[in-house]
Amino acid sequence: MNERILMIETSTECCSVALSEGPRIVAQRIDETPRMQSSMLAPYIVEVLQEAGLTASDLDAVAVSEGPGSYTGLRVGVSTAKGICFGAGIPLIGVDTLQILACQAEMPTDRIIAFLDARRMEVYAATFDAEGRKLSDTAAVILDSESYHAELEAGRVLFIGTGVEKFQAVCQHHNAVFQPCFPLATAMLQPSLAALQKKEFKDVAYFEPFYLKDFVAGVSKHAIL
Repeated sequence: MNERILMIETSTECCSVALSEGPRIVAQRIDETPRMQSSMLAPYIVEVLQEAGLTASDLDAVAVSEGPGSYTGLRVGVSTAKGICFGAGIPLIGVDTLQILACQAEMPTDRIIAFLDARRMEVYAATFDAEGRKLSDTAAVILDSESYHAELEAGRVLFIGTGVEKFQAVCQHHNAVFQPCFPLATAMLQPSLAALQKKEFKDVAYFEPFYLKDFVAGVSKHAIL
């Protein structure tokens, strides 16, 4: 059966949407313009559905990047996905953002370490094996020249994601390989299909993104005290 899944990724400044039928991506849209998720996401969803000649009720599920990542981006993606699922009566799938990055690995290595950029020299990170199976919990990591020394001594390691340049600037190990990239909706296909087949769905009413850290709102310098 060619299950149809709408996939939404908005955890970074990149907004991407993809539509799959079975193991194939049949339509996709990507925009890397910062802070455009709220304005571009809905039109992209309409476009990919129209391109495939489908409506939301034709879908078998909606998959959304569940975090960690940008607070605003995750809120936009998750709230949109929940709205579609609620309106069409279809299940919701959540996909770990770092797993999405691991699925984008372009070269064989012994380990994959996915990074999402955070503040200063900090990243949100998780370790995966060569097949993309998660080996560690997601954690906030402050990078320095000694980070991941044990993994690098054990074999080739691919560092992938939006925080890669930070580590590339301080890591000189010969086993380190770097792939800077945004997480993309197209890379959600395999984990989304696996979740659909196992019926591993999220509660549409109560599902919330995984932020890893609490959101702290900035205070304007012009605020009146």
